[in-house]
Amino acid sequence: MSRKNETTKIGWYVKGLFLLLICGSVNLCAQENPPRPISIFVNPAQGLSFGAFVHGNSGGSVIVYANGSRQVTGSVISANLGYSFSPAIFEVDAEPGVLVTISNGPDVTLNGSNGGSMILHIGESSLGSPFIATAVSPARTQLRIGGTLTVGNSLANPPGNYNGTFSVTFIQQ
Repeated sequence: MSRKNETTKIGWYVKGLFLLLICGSVNLCAQENPPRPISIFVNPAQGLSFGAFVHGNSGGSVIVYANGSRQVTGSVISANLGYSFSPAIFEVDAEPGVLVTISNGPDVTLNGSNGGSMILHIGESSLGSPFIATAVSPARTQLRIGGTLTVGNSLANPPGNYNGTFSVTFIQQ
């Protein structure tokens, strides 16, 4: 009879240990999401491009939207010369649930290969700001950002390639 009692005690001990492990896993699952400290990585996957266009005497603007469409204003005319237009694409690698605010840098001057300059104003993000990272690593949350290019007349902006660098800051909260 004493053996039977020992077996019963061992059986309860195993059941008790099993219950403790379940409770322990519940505590591990209840970790804050996202974990602290928060770290994000942003990959600039594609640059902002306005494509080809021709401007008239009064100038105007070329707008590339985050959704990938383009609009011209004033005396600017879209030209299909094999140069594509596209928003900038950024890939954000962060834990799901991280709140990210986008802060656009100041307007920048793009300098022309044949002289002249144009002003670039950075547009809004396709995800808005702030947004919540949703992709689970190794996938990344992708967002697009467009911009507005202010084009002068033909004397101020001779034909050529205009280049420059803009800044966008991603602030994790």
